[in-house]
Amino acid sequence: MCRWAAYLGQPLFLSEILTAPAHSLIHQSRAAAQCKTAINADGFGLAWYDKRPEPGLYRDVYPAWSDPNLAAIAHQVQSRLFLAHVRASTGTATSRNNCHPFVQGRWSFMHNGQVGGFEQFRKSADMLIDDRFYANRRGATDSEALFLIAHGLGLEDDPRAAMEEAVSRLQGMAAASGHPGALMRCTAALSDGVRLFAIRYASDDLSPSLYYQWNASWQGWAVVSEPYGEDETHWVAVPPGSFCTFEGDRVEVVPFAPAVASIAA
Repeated sequence: MCRWAAYLGQPLFLSEILTAPAHSLIHQSRAAAQCKTAINADGFGLAWYDKRPEPGLYRDVYPAWSDPNLAAIAHQVQSRLFLAHVRASTGTATSRNNCHPFVQGRWSFMHNGQVGGFEQFRKSADMLIDDRFYANRRGATDSEALFLIAHGLGLEDDPRAAMEEAVSRLQGMAAASGHPGALMRCTAALSDGVRLFAIRYASDDLSPSLYYQWNASWQGWAVVSEPYGEDETHWVAVPPGSFCTFEGDRVEVVPFAPAVASIAA
């Protein structure tokens, strides 16, 4: 499973989360604590927002700890909103196109988890992507497919409903595939350049971890797959089956409940 971190607030040097803390995201890429895979070395990615509505994007296939360019960018760049991800592949190739975050217009998206048995129905899943967005299907991951399917289901207007429906459809396909590992696991972050959204969900009781924290000194929200500091007392663990919206200094946490039964039937 992958590790990721997101931030929304007053402009912050990326290094404050990516490299500076004792258990920074870069440290997690080779010593993750709260996932099955301690090493996340199948590429990395970074999406950040500044003056333009669309995010900048930097991705590569190297282990995050071995790329001096990433450290240099993190040391110099400030951003009010960014998503960063270190990847542990669940089967697809290690390539730039398969590295998170994924970008579509002003939206960015990253995911920790998997759609079980995806290779059994990948063609059918790709057919769920609306023609308007299929040109942006650059890689082969279930994560990118999930993101683009949600776009065709109204992500711009209602992110929670679109993501619930996209998860429902893929989980229904997974269940119908008969694959013994056909489980949906999804801890994801996405943004429209203003708000930050986060999801924690699984079709069983093993949803990947998700935490958030308001940092008063930064005047911003940090949302992470696992805490990046040694002191975990100020982190809030997101309950399974939740959809979080971060905007300004406010957070709203509501249920995330894909209607899987109707899709699978």
